[in-house]
Amino acid sequence: MPVIAKAIRNCIDDKEIKAIVITGDGKFFSAGADIQAFAESISNDTSVDLIRYLTGLLHPLLVKMRESPTICIAAINGAAAGGGLGLALACDYRIASPEAKIAASYSGMGLSPDGGTTWLLPRLVGLQKAREFFLENQIWSAEQCRTYGAIDSIAEADLIEEAKTVALKWSSWQSHTKEATKHLLDVAFENDFKKHLDHERTLIEASGLTEGFKEGVEAFLEKRKPNFDSLR
Repeated sequence: MPVIAKAIRNCIDDKEIKAIVITGDGKFFSAGADIQAFAESISNDTSVDLIRYLTGLLHPLLVKMRESPTICIAAINGAAAGGGLGLALACDYRIASPEAKIAASYSGMGLSPDGGTTWLLPRLVGLQKAREFFLENQIWSAEQCRTYGAIDSIAEADLIEEAKTVALKWSSWQSHTKEATKHLLDVAFENDFKKHLDHERTLIEASGLTEGFKEGVEAFLEKRKPNFDSLR
């Protein structure tokens, strides 16, 4: 997890990078925490310290992904479980190989969920479907994930190339547009309608001061596609 967290954080902090594709190797997208490390922590009476350390790495990273204008695409090549599932769910778009599957795995380990999974999954599939997933310790195939809404698409050919296509399209807008849109969607269920409208107004007013807004208006009047490549 430290290596993955550092790599993703570095990409998000790089102002030249507008989108990232996160994938795994072999049969796994990410299987979550090291179970052997858990076993050792139990014998050493350091399990709480280990859990605090791991969530201390993962949870701030997930917040950074959600708040950043950087578009994050999960290319789920295989099994995604535990904290690895949280990493996939925190992305802006999920595309999976036909062989991919997701699992919570917490119940079988005698743990409660982490990695934002109980916040993220209900927003994608609904509260009761998420409840079933966690409390029945279910494993969903790629097709089930697409049917329920946990993923957006299943790759028809090359998983990474198809993920890159989405990444290029979704990241083509100006930085403020992406950041504000991601934020507004995340808080949409926390505000009443009036408060949300006020929030939208504040952010669109801020948009009006950006170079991206100027470029967008000029492009519309000149009947061409806007070019936000030089903007962040």
